[in-house]
Amino acid sequence: MSDQANRFLGDSIGRTVIKLIVVSLIVGFVMTVFGLTPWNIIYGFRDFILEIWHRGFSALGRVGDYLLLGATIVIPLFVILRLFSYRR
Repeated sequence: MSDQANRFLGDSIGRTVIKLIVVSLIVGFVMTVFGLTPWNIIYGFRDFILEIWHRGFSALGRVGDYLLLGATIVIPLFVILRLFSYRR
């Protein structure tokens, strides 16, 4: 059992725990320096997803506007060209 745990962790359990503690202290210090908290990261990710969601639908609304604006020119020209080519 211990051999499987060592293989999974990449080292002995004690050394892995010490490494994790040291890395956690370093990451915690760096996050404190930059004023980050776990909640800031979670809320930031959530706000990022919501912003993409809202901008995506507003972009689709603009695409619809572009489609209607272009159709006001393209459809009449298409009908006129088809009428002229039909006579031939």
